[in-house]
Amino acid sequence: MYVFLLAAIQFAHIVDFVVMMPLGPVLMRVFGISPIEFASLVSSYSFSAAVAGVLYGVIADRFARKTLLQFCFIGFMAGTLLCALSSSFETLLVGRIVAGCFGGVLNGIVFAMVTDLIPFQRRGAAMGVVMSAFSVASVIGVPIGLALANRFGWEISFLFIVLTSFPIWIASFIIFPKLDGHIQKKSASEDLKRFGKLLLNWDYARSYVLVLLISTSSFMIIPFLSPYAVKNVGILETQLKYIYLVGGFFTVISSRLIGKLTDRFGAYRVFFITAIISFIPIKLYTSAPPLELAVFLALSAFFMTMVSGRFIPVMTLVSGVADLEDRGTFMGLLNSIRALGSALATLIGGAIIVENLDGKLERFDDVGYLSIFITILAITFGLVINNILKRKRAHEQ
Repeated sequence: MYVFLLAAIQFAHIVDFVVMMPLGPVLMRVFGISPIEFASLVSSYSFSAAVAGVLYGVIADRFARKTLLQFCFIGFMAGTLLCALSSSFETLLVGRIVAGCFGGVLNGIVFAMVTDLIPFQRRGAAMGVVMSAFSVASVIGVPIGLALANRFGWEISFLFIVLTSFPIWIASFIIFPKLDGHIQKKSASEDLKRFGKLLLNWDYARSYVLVLLISTSSFMIIPFLSPYAVKNVGILETQLKYIYLVGGFFTVISSRLIGKLTDRFGAYRVFFITAIISFIPIKLYTSAPPLELAVFLALSAFFMTMVSGRFIPVMTLVSGVADLEDRGTFMGLLNSIRALGSALATLIGGAIIVENLDGKLERFDDVGYLSIFITILAITFGLVINNILKRKRAHEQ
């Protein structure tokens, strides 16, 4: 029950983040904005989440997980409601910043709660369920949001998210335990010193780098999937929902499978294999010519399953690095680093990609090659983290 409710929370704030990407062609047309301006809408959420994640890291282990979850969920709904009420690019940008401030922190809280509630031996499967929320968001949330946007206007997509989130917030208040066993009564100055110590811990720092790399390699491509599909591949705006419906369906299945494989064969081994296979859809998608819808749906599903699948073994791998008393702060910092990587990657992708006079996007293939190179660096750091865990387990025995 706990795992599925945490997955529902992930579903709510992931729909809010993911729906911006298929709305890209609509927002670029309605507001008359360029690729880099659209990138700023996407990255503003992540930059805000990164800053909030640092602040969360300072206070994460001073409060019960449930208390922080409830507070941040309310703030997230308020920011998303502001997006729904926006009538200009600037107002929407502010709404994205507010939503990111609270929604981004929710991600760290959810992973901390998974780590608290689920033992390491079953954590891969639990991570698979929680992270399959991305897929469910793609299968259910995004297509519904896009259908509502096509019928009533893009603003309705965000109102749909608010209305979906409220009953989940009520359920989390009723079902979750307080989860306050980690709380340590220390002064603010002691918390800051401890935060600095965790930030500079050599083992923890290498985990931060791994998450930064894998986030960067993914999000220099992901925000531009829909604009590229419409402008270069020939997919209609009304057909975008099928990309997320089909891709999300297969990712729901693959997420559960990858989670179970992670528990059976080890996080690093599964990460290595999924990362290597992901090179294929990254190369094919970022250089795709005009394609029939069915062929493109198969390609986009391949991309979504492999690129999102890499996060499951990565998060399982790094979740074993931190000690219990550091876990909330550690997961908050990881979330902040992930958000920072996503934001920087989106801006990097937006700066590299250019729109020619015909309205097509150019140099997307260069972004793909850069993504593959960064993934290779992530594989190297994953091996380092795996060796840290082996050393830690040997010391505990």
